[in-house]
Parts: sequence; structure tokens; C-alpha cells
Amino acid sequence: MFSEKVVNNLSRSSWIRAMFEEGARLVEKYGADKVYDYSLGNPYAEPPTEVVESLKNHILSNEKGLHRYMNNSGFTDAREKIAKSLERESGVELSSENIVMTVGAAGGLNVVLKALLNHGEEVIVFAPYFVEYNFYTDNHGGKIVVVPSDTSTFEPDLNALEESITPNTKAMIINTPNNPTGVVYSEEKLKDIAEIISRKEKEYGTTIFVISDQPYSEIIYDGIKLPSILSIFNNSIVVNSFSKSLGLAGERIGYIAASSRINDINVFMNALSFCNRTLGFVNAPALFQKVVGDAIDAKVDIEEYKIRRDFLYENLTRLGFECVKPQGAFYLFPKALIDDDVEFAKRAIKYNLLLVPGSGFGCPGYFRMSYCVDFEMIKNSISAFERLVEEFK
Repeated sequence: MFSEKVVNNLSRSSWIRAMFEEGARLVEKYGADKVYDYSLGNPYAEPPTEVVESLKNHILSNEKGLHRYMNNSGFTDAREKIAKSLERESGVELSSENIVMTVGAAGGLNVVLKALLNHGEEVIVFAPYFVEYNFYTDNHGGKIVVVPSDTSTFEPDLNALEESITPNTKAMIINTPNNPTGVVYSEEKLKDIAEIISRKEKEYGTTIFVISDQPYSEIIYDGIKLPSILSIFNNSIVVNSFSKSLGLAGERIGYIAASSRINDINVFMNALSFCNRTLGFVNAPALFQKVVGDAIDAKVDIEEYKIRRDFLYENLTRLGFECVKPQGAFYLFPKALIDDDVEFAKRAIKYNLLLVPGSGFGCPGYFRMSYCVDFEMIKNSISAFERLVEEFK
């Protein structure tokens, strides 16, 4: 009666949501203060003052035309502000014509993949990776190719990457800072990837697009700088949202920025605009296009995230968990105490700990914790982790 593909995919759908729903059940049973839910990456920080002031200004000014239809790519002024910000960061010439405003990063990724993929073409992702990439690629007839990472650093395995590129490779999705590890890929590693791509393009006579999914680009710690994808890769496309950088997850506002160095860039930008419309997004929310344009240089205070990261990392490693210290985002990705990460997550539920198995990110044997949660909950959860560790001793 319904789509067989969709019904079959329901059983493969996100562990994140499954654990979140389990958390709701436990809260009803034990109370919110007795449940330690690390499942959902729902930004904790509130939007900065610049966002609030912009909202007030646009609403109170009764601005004419604010709520009407617009160009499929979005308001020119918002796109121009984003283009100039990215141009300053990357040194790559950009204008409003290189930008399409989207319904969040998820909407943006679907628009990009729709514009790029022919049936059966391959999209490379690096495990661990955000599981929805599977479905976004499948939406548009593509095929995911999973390349492992070096688990000592969680940066891509370059030898495995080289072996995975074929004449059918159309694109690669890079996610840095990474969900679920929090790792920021180094500039050296990204340049090595660029060299491999260039070599393979010459060998096969193909073009490989690098799609950077970077909603965590403004949540980076310890003075680390995020390398510019646009400056490193010629055929690069940045997909971003303001869900984390401005605390606007519920507003679903983001953009696509395509490098001016892409051949036939005008055709590609028209294709993106066309796909934005025909996939049903049409335009990103008008009001919040204006808001993010006004607040382009603002960002949430990440110090609260850093405090949570440091506290959790220090306590979990003290208890014997192996973990690469996150450099960005708001996730920890420790190694489970047994090989079966799904069983480990199930046993953690006995202590009201909601953890997401690494298998859900293509990396079994680990688990993800989202620490964009109340700090009191984090502190109270340590005793539950202590009891969990004791069980496995």
C-alpha cells in the first residue's frame, strides 16, 4: 500500500531518534532528573543578541515585501553578505550568484545531490558519518561508498580513499568538525585528499565534487582554525546552516555556496535553484534569511560547550573509556567497553543512560554522546557511568 523502499528504510532509520524516544519513556517512568539523555544533538545555546535585535527590527518595521515570494535562490542581500563572508575566509572570489538559501543543511544537501547525481553514481563518505547521508544520496539515485577512518585520530584513511575512487565517483561528502567524533580534519589531510582527487580525475577523465557539510564550523575549541574547503578544492560546494552557529535549529535556515572555480558554474547554480523549487523547498524562510544576513558575524558562546566537553572527557577517560578528544562540535565518541556497541547501549539503559551506538554512524564498537545538554544532568550522570563500568569489570 505504501512505498516499499520507505517502509523498508524505517527499520534502518536513525538510532538517534530511537534513543531519544526511549528517553521520553524513561522520563515518564523515573522523572527528568533521573534520566541522562545524550542522544540528540539539539543546540543548548540560545541565539546571540544580534539575532534577537534583527528579529525585532524586521517585525516592528513592517518591512514591505518581506513575506512575499522571491527568487528561488533567496534574497540577494542575504546571499551577498554570506558570499562576502566566505570570500574573506577562503580567498576565493564569490558573489550572491554563488549562493542559494536553503531550508537548513539537510535541505541543502538534498538540493546539491539532486543537481549533481545521475542514476548509480557514487558518493564517498568517511566513517563515522551522519547516517542520513545514506538516505539523501538514495533519494536522488546515487550510491554511498563508505571509506573508513584511522580510529587513532578519526581522520580519513587515505589509502582506503584512493582504492575507493572509481570512474563512477561523482562526489565526496566531508563533515568537519565531524558528527559524531568532533574531530576537525587537518589542512594537511585535506590537501592530501585534494591531491588524490586530482590524480584520479586525470586518470579517469572525470570531475569529483567535494561537498562540505559544515553546520559545526563555528563550534571549534582550543584555538584550532577550520581549513577552508573552498580554497583547498576546486570543485567544492559548502552546505551550511545556522542551527548551531546562531542557535537556530528550529528555524531550518541554511545555504549552499558553490565555488566560482567550478566549470559551467552558471549552469550548476541554475540547476541548484531549479532543484530548490522542484524538491518542494522553493525558498528558505524569508524572515530568517534577513536575520542571518544581519547576524552573519555573530555566533553563540561556545565556552559552555567547552566546559561540558572537558568535564565529560576527563571523567570518562578517568573511568577507563578510550576517546579521541573532540576539537569541535558537541559530541564525544568513546569506545564501548565491549565490541557489540548496540548491546552496550542497551545495557546502559539500565542506568538510565541514553547513548547512541556507533553502528548508527557506520563505526561499530563506539558510541556517541551529545553534550549540548544541561550541565547538572552531565554531573549527575557520572555516578551512572561508574555503575555501568563496574558491571563490565
